[in-house]
Amino acid sequence: MARTESSMRPLGTPAPAFRLPDAEGREWSLADFGDARALVVAFICNHCPFVRHILPALADYARELAGRGGALVAINANDVEAYPQDAPEHMAALMAHYGHPFVYLFDASQSTARAYGAACTPDFFLFDAQRRLAYRGRFDGSSPGNDVPADGAALRAATDAVLAGEAVPGDQVPSIGCNIKWRPGNAPSGA
Repeated sequence: MARTESSMRPLGTPAPAFRLPDAEGREWSLADFGDARALVVAFICNHCPFVRHILPALADYARELAGRGGALVAINANDVEAYPQDAPEHMAALMAHYGHPFVYLFDASQSTARAYGAACTPDFFLFDAQRRLAYRGRFDGSSPGNDVPADGAALRAATDAVLAGEAVPGDQVPSIGCNIKWRPGNAPSGA
């Protein structure tokens, strides 16, 4: 399993706009989440063992976040020609399995992943109500094969601070996961 760290964009960076379809073809934009007091943009995919390891806890977190006035939108930017298991029809099945706890979008052009500086799956970006980056990094300290429970502790603590109107501590740990599967010639420099 190759391990790639998130890029750790500068805090305070505005959330890049996007307009992407979900697995059923409905288009969603950043503005559709305008009422969220906290917005998590998570880059995930269907096949990554790091993502699969946290999915049950991520689904629980997303439900709790929605109940607190926040939202989570997940984006799959993987090259589906090389990784057909990440295709939209499989995204729909994954969401059905977990009870559709969040919106799951497909970034076929990979332009949204590039705009966010996403590097791995999972890769998390937490924005405050003004859509300024307050946290970027890991979900928690768990990973496949270690004995740390997947509970979202790191992202939960950051979310609690954002929802309370407090600053998130700056000692944030990068997410580690599989690299985004860039289409040939589409990878950002350094990826």
